[in-house]
Parts: sequence; C-alpha cells; structure tokens
Amino acid sequence: MTTVLVTGGAGYIGSHTVKALREAGYGVVVLDNLSAGHRDAIPGVPLVVADIADTAMVAQAIRDHHVGAVMHFAAWLAVSDSVTDPAGYYRNNVLGTLGTLAALVETGIGHFVFSSTCAVYGEPDTTPIRETNVTRPINAYGQTKLAIEHALPHYERAYGLRSVRLRYFNAAGADPSAQIGEDHSPEIHLIPRCIEAATGGRPLQLFGDDYPTPDGTCIRDYVHVADLADAHVKALQYLEGGGASATFNVGTERPSSVRQVIAAVERATGRTVAFEMAPRRPGDPAELYASARAIHDALGWVPGRPDIDTIVEDAWRWHARCPQGYARTTD
Repeated sequence: MTTVLVTGGAGYIGSHTVKALREAGYGVVVLDNLSAGHRDAIPGVPLVVADIADTAMVAQAIRDHHVGAVMHFAAWLAVSDSVTDPAGYYRNNVLGTLGTLAALVETGIGHFVFSSTCAVYGEPDTTPIRETNVTRPINAYGQTKLAIEHALPHYERAYGLRSVRLRYFNAAGADPSAQIGEDHSPEIHLIPRCIEAATGGRPLQLFGDDYPTPDGTCIRDYVHVADLADAHVKALQYLEGGGASATFNVGTERPSSVRQVIAAVERATGRTVAFEMAPRRPGDPAELYASARAIHDALGWVPGRPDIDTIVEDAWRWHARCPQGYARTTD
C-alpha cells in the first residue's frame, strides 16, 4: 500500500486524516514544524520535524520513507489574522507550499491532495455554494489558498502532478473515540470557544448579530473532522484509480448559525454559554455553506455525522477527557 507524506499532520485536521489513512491501510509519515501541531496527536507515526518551505528536507523525507503521495495541511488558517498579517500568510501559505511542491517535482510524486477552503469564494452570490461559483476571496487567507489552486494545473501540465483540491467548510468536532481532538493555542474556532465559555473560561465573543440572516449571526457549514478526514482518503483513492485532477467542496448542506451552535453546546454540556457582543470581524461573510453534490458523485463521499449536535457532542467528549488539550488528560 502507498505511503503518504502528510504535511501539517500533527495538527487538528491532519492528525484525524493520519488516523483515517492508517485505518484504510496506508503507510503514513508526518512532516510538521510543531508550531501548531502536537506529537501526541500522532502516536506511533514517524515524524519529521521540518518546515514545508525547506525543499531539501521535504524531498529527503519522501526518499527516506518511500513516499508515493502527499497530503498538504500545513497552512495558517485564521481569517482575521490574515487581514492584519497578509505578508505572513503569503510567506507561509504560498511560498511554503511552493517549497513543498518543488520537493514533489524533484522526487517525481504524482498524487497530491491539497487542503483548500471555502474562503476562496468570498461573499457568494448564491447558496448553497457550488464549485462553479465565482472565486473572489475577501481576505488574504482565501487568496493564498486560491493562489495554490491556480498553480496546480500548471504543475500537472509541466510535471504530471495530478491533484485534488478540497475546499472544505468549517471543520469541527473530534474523533468519536476522544483520543484525538482540537487543541489550538490560542483557540480560534467557535465550538471549542463555546465549550470554554460554558466551563468557566472567558466569555465567548459574538462577532456581530446584525447580519442578513434569520437570527442575525453568521451561518456556516460545520463538517465533522472525521468526515473531513474520510474525504481526504477518498480523494487519494480517486487519484490512485486514475481520476482526473479536480476541485470539490466538502460540506454537509446543513448550515448552522452561531446562535444555533451556542444552543447545541448548551444542550451537550448542560451549562450556559456566557457571551458578550463584539463588532463584526473584517473579512467575515454572512453566509457560507456548500453543495456537496460533486464530491458525492465523483468520490462517493457523504458526511456520516452531519448534524450539529453530534459534532458538538464529540467535541465535548474530547474536551472532558482533555480539558487542557494534549497537555493534560483525565485518564
């Protein structure tokens, strides 16, 4: 079976995909600089501590571990930070990824699964968003991801690198086993911030309640991280089966507003989510949710855990076991 190099594999989505790859029978090696990843998230998996921009190190890892395909997760991902630090985002997400791609070209890798984002769409004209929607990012994060998407067809023509670009919506939840989960510092995602607020931490900041949505708060498509990991495995299998390079949305078609997420956390925890109002964040669209028809038709992927209550319950189970993330568990 193919050995897969997973860049950023010690991070949140990467570690769940590592688990899914191993369960599907693949060999896995992780390359991560551990700036946001955790060794404990990938027990028993070879880890190369290196930066994605270090082409020589990436190429050496590919050769040393006889890698046959690469999945790329190593990117900065905070929309608000990308607005205030676009230079950092272009340096890491564009130049860093180009460094990794250079290693793939050097070693003759032919299959590449790229972690992209719904942020490439910006403010959509219509929802649910289809892959044919116009791409016009309104923040540097989305623009850096789209820049790599635009580069990949050229790499295929010149070097034979076929790729699947997965534009996923809001990754959420944790592995149902609660052995791995979400551990960012600082935490930037809504569900763990709601859990923090419900368990005596700082109140949640609710960024705007005057959006043109039914309850005034932003609407997003929350995808269970285990389902997202499964989409990556299916994308690789599709390429291995001769599938043409393609771009797919990964979503549930069942969006939730911020207030609905708060209510789901309160149901799961039995506690009140303390929150305080804050101004809108720059670069936040009112509504983002996907049509998942294309990925279903091409890869046979459907979300196994699409409802927000299941997503929140798994996130809460991880938090209850690991209230301080990987630094501490209750086992």
